[in-house]
Amino acid sequence: MEMYIEQGVSRKDCELKIIEKYKRPFSIMREKDIRIGGFLGFFSKPGVQVEFYFAPTPYKSPVTHGYNSMYTPDVSENRHRHTYDLVEEKRKVLAAAGKNYDEIAASGREASQQILDSLKELKEKIESGGKSSQREDHPTFVRAAELLRTNDFSENYIKGMLERLNKELTLEKLGDPEIVQDHLLDWIGESISIYKEDSFSRKPKIMILVGPTGVGKTTTISKLAAFYGIGTDEMSAIDVRMITIDAFRICAKEQLESIGNIMRIPVSYVTDKHALRKEISVYSGIDLFLIDTIGKSPKDASKLGEMKEILEGAGKGAEYHLVISAGTKTSDIENIMRQFEPFNYKSVILTKMDETDRVGNIISALAEKRKSISYITVGQTIPVDIRRASVVHFLINLEGFKINREKIEKRFPSADAEQFRWR
Repeated sequence: MEMYIEQGVSRKDCELKIIEKYKRPFSIMREKDIRIGGFLGFFSKPGVQVEFYFAPTPYKSPVTHGYNSMYTPDVSENRHRHTYDLVEEKRKVLAAAGKNYDEIAASGREASQQILDSLKELKEKIESGGKSSQREDHPTFVRAAELLRTNDFSENYIKGMLERLNKELTLEKLGDPEIVQDHLLDWIGESISIYKEDSFSRKPKIMILVGPTGVGKTTTISKLAAFYGIGTDEMSAIDVRMITIDAFRICAKEQLESIGNIMRIPVSYVTDKHALRKEISVYSGIDLFLIDTIGKSPKDASKLGEMKEILEGAGKGAEYHLVISAGTKTSDIENIMRQFEPFNYKSVILTKMDETDRVGNIISALAEKRKSISYITVGQTIPVDIRRASVVHFLINLEGFKINREKIEKRFPSADAEQFRWR
């Protein structure tokens, strides 16, 4: 016995698809729940997959014998029996089209085709949950798209959000702007991935910051050194050491040493992977190494290759974090992330968040690349202008949304108790 598979939004949908495709009696052996559709890894919806085989009896028109004669359900599937008679539903579909069911049933082949057309219409009705085709012209979709574009979300991201609105909200809910905004905020929040920081139980922990020129890697290294080396009200200080491999930028080593002296955090300078490996070995008792790297254009593949070779001295356990300025265009963010992929970076650190009024470009790019966010910086002051990233930090800074801070914090709780806005 040859088995076949069909998928749909429900068992009923699968049965209708089988009827339309094969026009033969069939029996369903088993069914299971699956996830279908989606956008960039998000927004998939529940569905059903059935396995079936064809019964040996000849096909009979559903017009004459009714829907239930076309298949023999397995006894184990009795709990999935239909809650309404599909034949009666077909009568309603035909009646709505201004046709008489009995007259059409008597007209032979033409009747069968019209019934199949009606079944197709009925299937579309089931898939859309009975929603009107007028939904596509609903003004809510225009307003939602404009709101998302105001925040610089990418067109692909906006398309995914509109598709989810269309699938998951009833017409009544689409008519309520607050409900629409609440759902958009929830879905935007769900698309933001926050980096879960590893513990310091294994020494030493090594964090390497990579990124293009001018994004603030050295300043961010200094802020992280202060964050961990001086400590906060919520966290005790740990042993930190900074290392730079930047031999090209004027005064790069001197800048880091000056900052290190003020915070009483030692700074080392290495030029090759052997020196880097030795430095880490000599000070293996340190809790955290923070390594500053050469700022190079992501288009300069040869220089990025040289830097990667030096950083091999840090060992396989080192964590790479890509530093990107928040004001970078979406297309440039995507290009930077792609060019630095060989470093297999763990997360993205966003700098200069105080210099932008839009965060949609950042959220879009990270969601589409499925990258997490670890830290954000909001100014030049060391150590106060660095924070662990949280979903709340982004949602409260969206333009045009009616923000309920308390509700957002309950929906997306953060381990970081600090509260702030960067503008």
